[in-house]
Amino acid sequence: MRHDLISLKLFVAVAECGNLTRAAEREHLAVSAVSKRIAELEDLVRTPLLQRYPRGVGLTPAGQAMLHHARLVLQGVDHLESELAGFADGVRGHVRLHAVASALYLSLPEEIDSFLTTYPGVRVSLEEHTGKAVVLAVAAGAADLGVIAAQTPSPGLVNLPYRSDRLAIGVPLNHPLARRESARFAEALDYAFVGPHAESSIAQLMIEGARACGKTLEQRVQASSFDAMCRLVQTRLGITVLPQSVLVPHAQAGRIRMLHLDEDWAARRMVIVVRDPHAVGHIAQSLIEHMQRMAVDSGGAGNDDLRS
Repeated sequence: MRHDLISLKLFVAVAECGNLTRAAEREHLAVSAVSKRIAELEDLVRTPLLQRYPRGVGLTPAGQAMLHHARLVLQGVDHLESELAGFADGVRGHVRLHAVASALYLSLPEEIDSFLTTYPGVRVSLEEHTGKAVVLAVAAGAADLGVIAAQTPSPGLVNLPYRSDRLAIGVPLNHPLARRESARFAEALDYAFVGPHAESSIAQLMIEGARACGKTLEQRVQASSFDAMCRLVQTRLGITVLPQSVLVPHAQAGRIRMLHLDEDWAARRMVIVVRDPHAVGHIAQSLIEHMQRMAVDSGGAGNDDLRS
């Protein structure tokens, strides 16, 4: 079955206007030309698409189905023309990427920078959000792709392997644990914590870890940024659990002490989430492949097969 785009566009116009005359005016055509196109469509599908009334038309069940698919086809053509026009103009696309803070402390900014060097006409909009907010944005189409911790629930989305990171303990320089190289979480729970905001995936891991130890997590203060948490640890308001990539610069500068967190859950996987990997635009797919390739080259990828 073959349908030409003009006929589909005219059918959508008739369905939306509910009247052949108004649809013809909207499309700047004669009523007879619109009527002929609709008749040809009905002949092609061998069933009526419109119900004719004295003052307009309505859709038959077959017409309702035709309207749904015609809109999808026309939207797809619009996207195709838009993307190809971007190539002709030297603007190769726009990718909306939402990510959790942990990803920004790994290599995501550098990956985007090197991607834009290769594709200078591309624009990448990067926004930091909680894992839950990233999932909601990708699911709603507000973001093309997202980066979250693998343990964050992402119903309806496809998880693609990306990088791994590890959580560690940060303590003040004069803290009783400061002479240690590592500690179990149960030992750390004897002290007050500087915690992340409640929506953070790290906060959930800490709560679950405390529950598993049969202890209470005392959070003396909560902060909305990793750097603020490190500053609060430095001023001896508590200890914290953060990605090593966040703690290392502060530890190397002599502001805090970093300890290995001796727990299985301290090893985390970061994943890229999309609604449908087969429906992701060409530029977004190129960015995903670039991020995964750089993760492999740097040795920071997780154990999953990046081809999955």
